[in-house]
Amino acid sequence: MRIEDIDPPREQPGATTAILKSLEAHHLFWDGDVLYQSQRSDAYRDALIALESQQLSYRCTCSRQDLQSDAIYNGHCRHLNLGKERVSAIRLNVEKSLHTLNLNPVIEFDDVFQSKQQQNLLSDVGDFVIHRKDGLFAYQLAVVVDDIFQNITHVIRGADLLDSTARQILLFQLLGTDLNLSPVPTFGHVPLVTNNEGQKLSKQNLAPALDDNTPEKNIFNALQFLQQQPPIELETESLNTILNWAIRYWQPIQGEIRSP
Repeated sequence: MRIEDIDPPREQPGATTAILKSLEAHHLFWDGDVLYQSQRSDAYRDALIALESQQLSYRCTCSRQDLQSDAIYNGHCRHLNLGKERVSAIRLNVEKSLHTLNLNPVIEFDDVFQSKQQQNLLSDVGDFVIHRKDGLFAYQLAVVVDDIFQNITHVIRGADLLDSTARQILLFQLLGTDLNLSPVPTFGHVPLVTNNEGQKLSKQNLAPALDDNTPEKNIFNALQFLQQQPPIELETESLNTILNWAIRYWQPIQGEIRSP
């Protein structure tokens, strides 16, 4: 279990407690202790130092306004050798990183749900941020460091994060020597549940909260909604019986899912 709480301005008070409580109420238990990203700054900093020591990163003072007209970063700060005294972000030098690993710019991987994927990191992404100008660690860096630390073998997440995968694969390979990397995980990006406007269900889009007092009903309704066709008699069974049925008979979902 990992709580990704490295962006305090976007975090809601009590959200972590509510998440853990809901999982427990629905008998979705986890192994080991909870890992909080907010307590992992030293590990992320070590990763930044490792990349800097190989001259694979650089400081960037470009503002959002500077970048508005460019689809990908234009490399303005790449060779300026800016010092630590400047308020700046840190970017990964993608071209140099690929050269160091002797990798093709086109990163390919077989997604569990989305089939074969590829992305050209030079033309489609460019030098991306691994440490933000406001002092916060970037998502791309933090999740890779923690996936390595937790020996993650499979990453299953929403299709809205599919575009991040090639960058993370590059970071996995760059940090492997220093962080005792196991093989790059298998990735699977599941279809999103959206409303009638095509928006992902979330608090931001006013999706109703989960009722922890009705876990059996919630899981059964979720199975129906996710096209798993649970037998009607399962509706009155215990929570563990419903979950065991779901594990045994689960079928992957293809395509977008619309909320009723």
